[in-house]
Amino acid sequence: MAVIVKYIVVRNGEEKMTFATKKEADAYDKMLDIADNLFEFLEGSDVKLSEEQMERISLLLAENRETVMPILRGVNPKKQTPAKPKKSSEKSGEETGTGKTESKPAPKQKTAKK
Repeated sequence: MAVIVKYIVVRNGEEKMTFATKKEADAYDKMLDIADNLFEFLEGSDVKLSEEQMERISLLLAENRETVMPILRGVNPKKQTPAKPKKSSEKSGEETGTGKTESKPAPKQKTAKK
């Protein structure tokens, strides 16, 4: 006989989702907590939305929190800072004569002054 461990997320006595690992179940439970908090925020706001709309918006924002958080911090989602290249696998650059490469500094971006 095999033993199978399942992690079930239960909210208000209702089974929401079943997971194979505790980590996945905890992440989903946290997402539901965030959605509940967002729902309460929307419910207390001056914006008039139906209960279904508030629930859908809350879940959407909670499910996509990794994308939404930088937006709320004021970071433009289209302008992602590129990851720094690793020096050991760096292929671009100039030879210094010692077998090592030197990378050129990135050009500074000009910003419009207001």
